[in-house]
Amino acid sequence: MNRYQFKLATTPDEIAAYFALRHSIFVDEQRLFQDSDLDEIDQTAYPIVAVHLQESLENERNPIVGVVRIYETQPGFWYGGRLGTHCNYRKGWQIGKGLIHKAVTTANTWGCERFLATVQLQNVRFFQRLHWESLEEITICDRPHHLMQADLNYYPPTVASQFSSAIEPRPVLPFQAREAS
Repeated sequence: MNRYQFKLATTPDEIAAYFALRHSIFVDEQRLFQDSDLDEIDQTAYPIVAVHLQESLENERNPIVGVVRIYETQPGFWYGGRLGTHCNYRKGWQIGKGLIHKAVTTANTWGCERFLATVQLQNVRFFQRLHWESLEEITICDRPHHLMQADLNYYPPTVASQFSSAIEPRPVLPFQAREAS
């Protein structure tokens, strides 16, 4: 059995946990933002979460242990951002790798032609091993980052198969920012 499920956050509980973990990582722990990491992108971004399945079986809840968001800035042009893993689950990079895969393949399924992300310097090598290319060094929140691009051939869109005819539909309108308010 897989220990983690990577999925779009769609329920109010998942969305609340998504924003709580983001706040814990980017405001409390990393201090990239002073009071909140919410921004205007959250109005149109799709939240993706990593759910720890063994914990949910034992505790009858679905703990969110990783987060990322994806958003389209113009047709076919997607970004990923706010990738983070709960501090107790960071060993082995399994969650980060799963979130990145889910983010890019989801966007690719929805018509992505180019997928970019701004990546903190300490994570650049990890992304390179996952078939990402650094385009340029940039500074965000007074910290070094790289603008990186995913190799979409490595992250194919989800297609219907003999085992599943379901392709994850793109929600009409993200509602997570309203839920977080």
